[in-house]
Amino acid sequence: MPSVPAPDTSRIPSASRALRRTCSALAAATALALAVTACGGTTKNSARQDGDAAASGATARPHAPLKKGLTVAFLPKQVNNPYFTVAGKGGEKAVRELGSTYKETGPSSATDTAGQVGYVNTLTQQQVDAMAVSAQDPGALCTALKQAMRGGVKVVTFDSDTRPGCRDVFISQASAEALGRTQVELLARQIDYKGEIAVLSAAQTATNQNTWIGFMKKELKKDKYRNIELVATAYGNDDAQTSFQQTQGLLQEHPKLAGIISPTTVGIKAAAQYLAGSRYKGKVALTGLGTPDDMRRYIKNGTVEACELWDPARLGALAAHASVALASGRITGAKGEKLDAGKLGTFTIGDRGVIDLGTPTVFDARSIDRYHF
Repeated sequence: MPSVPAPDTSRIPSASRALRRTCSALAAATALALAVTACGGTTKNSARQDGDAAASGATARPHAPLKKGLTVAFLPKQVNNPYFTVAGKGGEKAVRELGSTYKETGPSSATDTAGQVGYVNTLTQQQVDAMAVSAQDPGALCTALKQAMRGGVKVVTFDSDTRPGCRDVFISQASAEALGRTQVELLARQIDYKGEIAVLSAAQTATNQNTWIGFMKKELKKDKYRNIELVATAYGNDDAQTSFQQTQGLLQEHPKLAGIISPTTVGIKAAAQYLAGSRYKGKVALTGLGTPDDMRRYIKNGTVEACELWDPARLGALAAHASVALASGRITGAKGEKLDAGKLGTFTIGDRGVIDLGTPTVFDARSIDRYHF
């Protein structure tokens, strides 16, 4: 198990954090134990307690002044991942515009769950005001995140959620149902609604991936897809080389494969790279979630007809606005509350503290040059 990252001693405590110092000291004393607990998973009782959205007991003050000088930390699934780099830049810009300090930290591997737990503990020790986390696993981070919340840290998840009771709000890319169903429709049109298909996902524990795949399977039950068969789901762990190899393996194991859906930006790019240099180019369809900058060459050379995504910079910015609003008392995460996110607009918090960014955008040869991220 990776060691718990060392605290950043450069922090400057503010008066607003004074009440948290006792809890933070406890977090420092138990950090290693928490990491071990997270590796072992949650108990049946804790899982049941985690099922509902976090409830602080506080009352939202929508017109409260936004606090300045806060520290908002972003903890992606994986640092140096191009997708999270764009999301982080959007978050950083928004945090700075709101008069607070941005920081980012996290594991270099998208499957280092124990390491991600360690980073949560470190941020708690550093007494950050809020953290925005893209969770590698829905349950493994819960003990550490709850400790952070008890210490006064506001917790926002974005891109990939934890159990609802382990955070204040979740910033969803779009409706999970819409994302799952539209990817099936995109691929089905390309293969004339018939043939074998496969899914190339990220990590096997990724909350967002599994939710989308669940809706893909529901969509495939519709009568119009009766001639399409989902024959395999592979996992590339958001690693380019692994995803490349998994694509090759899918095509070798299923020679009649008509198409692949990859709901991960790393996966779809790696799959496109493999198809572009193989005899399958133009014969096996590929779609999923990809950034326009990653997919432009593959759409223009005919490897991929269309893919979709939201703007990750906007996702990061919305996570930043939610973090500051929570720390300022403007929202608590309760259903029906309104989040004023400046130029992004006003958003209504839904069931279980979920805020949807909006609908995904489809990129094809006619539209892709209008987008750059």
